Amino acid sequence: MPLTVLSLLDTARTRYYHMKAVIVAGMGIFTDAYDLFCIPPITKLLGHIYYKKHGNRIQPGAEAAMLAVALLGTVIGQIVFGWLGDRVGRRRVYGLTLMLMLAGSIGCGFSMGTTQGRVLASLGFFRFLLGVGIGGDYPLSATIMSEFANKRTRGAFIAAVFSMQGIGILVSSIVTMAVCKIFDRIYHPSQQDPRTDEADMAWRLILMLGAVPTALTCYWRMMMPETARYTALVELNVLKAAQDMERVLDVSLSQIVEDHPFPPSPPSYPLFSKQFFLLHGRDLLACSAAWFLLDIVFYSNNLCQSHIFRKHYNASEMNTAFEAAFKVAKLQAKVACYSTIPGYFAAVFLIDRLGRVRIQVVGFVLMAILYFSSAYIYWDHQTGKLFTILYGLTFFFANFGPNTTTFIVPAELFPARFRSTCHGIAGALGKVGAMIGAVGFFVATKDVDQDGYKMTLRMRVILIILGGICVVGMAVTMLFTRETMGTSLEENENENGDQSVKGKCFP
Repeated sequence: MPLTVLSLLDTARTRYYHMKAVIVAGMGIFTDAYDLFCIPPITKLLGHIYYKKHGNRIQPGAEAAMLAVALLGTVIGQIVFGWLGDRVGRRRVYGLTLMLMLAGSIGCGFSMGTTQGRVLASLGFFRFLLGVGIGGDYPLSATIMSEFANKRTRGAFIAAVFSMQGIGILVSSIVTMAVCKIFDRIYHPSQQDPRTDEADMAWRLILMLGAVPTALTCYWRMMMPETARYTALVELNVLKAAQDMERVLDVSLSQIVEDHPFPPSPPSYPLFSKQFFLLHGRDLLACSAAWFLLDIVFYSNNLCQSHIFRKHYNASEMNTAFEAAFKVAKLQAKVACYSTIPGYFAAVFLIDRLGRVRIQVVGFVLMAILYFSSAYIYWDHQTGKLFTILYGLTFFFANFGPNTTTFIVPAELFPARFRSTCHGIAGALGKVGAMIGAVGFFVATKDVDQDGYKMTLRMRVILIILGGICVVGMAVTMLFTRETMGTSLEENENENGDQSVKGKCFP
């Protein structure tokens, strides 16, 4: 017999509190996207400041290191804070991740030194710190939103939280364009490169501005109550859960108080025990493998799009530092507006109508088809526009499909006492895939003429590999992933080992 407070949460109408929770939880995802995707244009500024002898291009190793260090911090943050979220409570550590994100964002802007080595080392340290905070925010935000939402629209709410990633990408691009344009007009209306101190101030300001939206939600995050499911099912304090949810549900305490305020004790098996793997091993494998495969594709796709679209924005032309950064940011903004954000919105609208598994399978399939097609017609003068359309659609179907569902499903499948930890594990493996994808791209394309035949050949091979990874992701989803649409979190927990045929993609 489910607890009254949890039953009411599962059937509750959408309220103002749910909308506020989406914004508060989504700010961590926003910060993640902002700080990660402002790096490609910032590397243009850094190239003009510190790599003048290398044609104003930052070395691939340094660029890859800046991406990898933030992703490494994210891996650690997801594992550590995911575990803490189950051990001491979601709310108790939620504020700490915010503090780390704020410290990391501001610290990036105050990176010490004026020489190449010192600046990059300091920037790397603060990006690692920022990554730890962002990583911790992933499992906590997803878990908190899943435990507050009703079962009918739970997918849409978690997808709305994750859609802040698209907003973060767009805002980072807009801020970068605005800062570059303002600095270019104030300091150098001519076509000469800006002085080192001028460009140096610009990239620091761009990074620091990413902390502003997060700081604005600080009070709301600190005032959020603990989720009723954690309080009732993990701490076994049903009365406190009812008291906390009285304000959220906008009902009197008498309507949600239990006749028997002592819930049955959960099974005693620990995490990673034989019993855990028997009951939840398949789900953890499905979530982790799909996220790992998706992030290899997604992050190499997003972080390296300026390299792939070099001919589109005439990167070979002589540009000042601000112009070069502006062009990369403008390209990212266009992709975000035309493909990325519409994909997120489509997921929010359809996730509770089509189901998680079907959307994930369709997304992987269409991404594979688009990558193979893009590789076949990789850029030339006759097919440039067609390539742009096909390649741009990969962003839409990634965000409409597996990029969103891999964030949602781990927050719905596992028991409350393991939910945040398992989400963190799946997300950490995803970010390992992101490191492989992003760093692997730079390794595969280093020491190659960016506009030559060898680069074209390598790009075709890379696109074919990305398509093949999507095919594997489709197979993993169809074989292992269970559907969670329309069921309560307690029904999804599978504590009795009853994995029904509903878990298959096409029952």
